[in-house]
Amino acid sequence: MRRLASWVKERDRVLVMGALNVTPDSFYDGGRYLTPTDAIERALQMGKEGADIIDVGGASSRPGVKPLSSIEELKRVMPVIEGVRNRSDVLLSVDTTRATVAKEAIACGASIVNDISALRFDPEIAGIIAGGGVFVVLMHMLGTPETMQDNPVYADPVEEIKSFLAERIETALHSGIPRERIIIDPGIGFGKRLEHNLTILRGLSSFTDLDVPVLIGLSRKSFLGEILNLPVGERLEGTIAANAVAVINGADIIRVHDVKEGRRTADVARRLRNDEP
Repeated sequence: MRRLASWVKERDRVLVMGALNVTPDSFYDGGRYLTPTDAIERALQMGKEGADIIDVGGASSRPGVKPLSSIEELKRVMPVIEGVRNRSDVLLSVDTTRATVAKEAIACGASIVNDISALRFDPEIAGIIAGGGVFVVLMHMLGTPETMQDNPVYADPVEEIKSFLAERIETALHSGIPRERIIIDPGIGFGKRLEHNLTILRGLSSFTDLDVPVLIGLSRKSFLGEILNLPVGERLEGTIAANAVAVINGADIIRVHDVKEGRRTADVARRLRNDEP
């Protein structure tokens, strides 16, 4: 975690977060890494390909998904987090909205809690994060994964999401989480239509005004499928293009399924940014 704290201060490179979903139903890699052995090997491979962070998630957040029990979520993620930590010093993140899951993951060495609800779904999670001395990702989402795509409407997506994230930052601060351990994510695809997602990417630099690192997760998402008219398995080139734009517009961390390609994209796009060191 000391490495992550140092990076927050320097911010001289873009971090790559490898998405590892140990679920049967995630939109891209669901079912691929259901056994701990397969998931651990995939995490180690992502580390070799250049991932700075491995984000382990046990509950799918695809549109329309039903909530998973905390017991089942723990059964999925904990063997993976323990197994990776025993074999690698790569930074670990747990993708959860539950305090119970966050607490166990932190105890096993997770340095980040990636909360798609931005501390809204579980009133105890902020205290767990503050007490654990770890980082938090606060993401914007309309409603819940079950309802978020029902009818998303914005007058000004960038300003509305920015205002939401500013309020969630204040909530985190009041809960004892220091600003230097807060990361924000505008939530591409979480309660957004195609044009909303494109507007967010075009205006991503505005989120840097909040003075915390900006994470973006757009790997193989449906808005790319809408543009390309391609299924999820054929959206790599679209992902590369969108990630390059995101980095140039200020993204500090990109969350990807394809780590090797994401690492190369981030390194080139970072050199094209106006604040390139």
